[in-house]
Amino acid sequence: MCGIVGYIGERPAQGMLLTGLKRLEYRGYDSSGIAVIIPGKNTPSVRKASGKISALEKLLKARGLKGSVGIAHTRWATHGAPTRANAHPHTDCENEIALVHNGIIENYEVLRAQLLKEGHLFRSQTDTEVIVHLIEKFYKNIPLEDAVRKALKLVTGSFAIAVIAKQEPDKLVGARSGSPLIVGVGKGENFLASDAPAILEHTKEIIFLEENEVAVLSKGSCAIMDLNGKAVIRDAVRLNWDIEQAQKQGYKHFMLKEINEQPRIIEALLDLRIQKDSRVFFKEQGIALEKLKNIKSIFIVACGTAYHAGLVGKYALESLCKIPTYIDVSSEFRYRDLLIDENTLVLAISQSGETADTLAGIREAKKLGASVISICNVLGSTLTRESDGVIYTHAGPEIGVASTKAYTAQLTAIYLFAFYLAEVRDIVPQNKINKLIEELRDIPAKQEEILKNQDTIARVSHRHSHFGSFLYLGRNVNYPSALEGALKLKEISYIPAEGYAAGEMKHGPIALIDEYRAVVCIAPESKVYEKMVSNIQEIRSRCGKIIAIATEGDANIKELTGEVIYIPKCNELFSPLLVVLPLQLLAYHIAVKRGCDVDQPRNLAKSVTVE
Repeated sequence: MCGIVGYIGERPAQGMLLTGLKRLEYRGYDSSGIAVIIPGKNTPSVRKASGKISALEKLLKARGLKGSVGIAHTRWATHGAPTRANAHPHTDCENEIALVHNGIIENYEVLRAQLLKEGHLFRSQTDTEVIVHLIEKFYKNIPLEDAVRKALKLVTGSFAIAVIAKQEPDKLVGARSGSPLIVGVGKGENFLASDAPAILEHTKEIIFLEENEVAVLSKGSCAIMDLNGKAVIRDAVRLNWDIEQAQKQGYKHFMLKEINEQPRIIEALLDLRIQKDSRVFFKEQGIALEKLKNIKSIFIVACGTAYHAGLVGKYALESLCKIPTYIDVSSEFRYRDLLIDENTLVLAISQSGETADTLAGIREAKKLGASVISICNVLGSTLTRESDGVIYTHAGPEIGVASTKAYTAQLTAIYLFAFYLAEVRDIVPQNKINKLIEELRDIPAKQEEILKNQDTIARVSHRHSHFGSFLYLGRNVNYPSALEGALKLKEISYIPAEGYAAGEMKHGPIALIDEYRAVVCIAPESKVYEKMVSNIQEIRSRCGKIIAIATEGDANIKELTGEVIYIPKCNELFSPLLVVLPLQLLAYHIAVKRGCDVDQPRNLAKSVTVE
């Protein structure tokens, strides 16, 4: 959702905050703003602009802010249109307190009505503004952090906030519940941020705030307490991410860079998880082996691209582990009458570890006695802290809003976990698992072969960039690939696209096929290959414009359509790891050809931390 940065130290705050905001722009880019304590006056001075951060940067060039304490925000609009008035920071009636917020205040209308009765002046349509007025109400002869605690006790919903005030110009206060906020610990300076890339350039020493905690920062100190004022002692964790990973490194877009990083990330993940004897190693999975042996069912919960990874996981887990596996989008899972118990394993998948619906889902599952293992990219995120065990994907920071490398890292983690669980349950002979591991180890090199062919994929993309709609078809383990391919195209090019199980084509979608619709047919060598060929023939007879993804050496496909993107031959089970690269590149090049902003598509944000 929204991005927050806070700084307190000796250096000029404006530049630190602006740089941090740019690194968080994937979290929201409807509007942005900054507030800095001006030395001498001590009053927070605010600059805000609608649109992307470049608009704020232009404003600051004309009217800069000098000071070494400040907060900043980049917004993904929920309550109130993306206007300058609704941009953060928001201030109290006297403009002496400034606040930025990520989350949703569910009872803001009741609080706002009461504050209006008390004479408070509101200047926006946001839910956020009630918080700063509540702090103003309580900030009478008590420290800022105590006023913050009192205010937040009246709030229902989710929040991550950063606050500065005129009365205490050498203090920066942050708090969180339901939305992420971290503290960066430096030398003679400290930071607040929604996400690590904002501050990696300055420190890798991170304290992850937990639910209902408040951080009080000065230049040289950091104190953490709960909402009741009880002190919390927690050491900083050192992140192994590098700032270079959060930069484009010569690529035109972050998305293209992240597509090209996938072979290296998968290879590193395999090296980390597979021992010399070819056994899969998960020291942090966190659930006793005896309990894993007795698991009777698996539920996978995830959203968006992570959900598609989970769909592939269902095939892998049922095939290798012989356990009934169910999958839900998190927002539906949490509201069902769940038939789960202590013999159920919930596998939660989230790149950020902060997805609101996924978090709510695992909390409900744990109440019913289920064990939870999360597959996640972000060390110390809320999901990892609330799970019984964690499988980190180690994909590094993913800046492009449309997920690419996180998806293939999630797939790889799922395959490895399926091998591990099959071993634990003694379901599959070790020599078969060894053979599968050997085949999985070949995947990064095969991905590199596909990436060497990017020019061909770009040309195919450009020839189809004018089509007004796309249909993606796949079967079996590549049905999820069809869903993911359609999602990528929708996300970044705004072209309507649907993913379907190819066997369902005659149950409705075939009515859409004509010469104006492009159809992407995923047809690698597999046990359902002949069925896919039949689908292609049906589309061809109706003048559909076919783009096929097929296995190298498949001459039959070439006779059915002139537009073929070839992938190397591989085990069908692992084909989603290859198929997805041309799908990502197809979407990328179509979007670029159409002049779309592929890294920051409209209306989307990287992490959905509110419902």
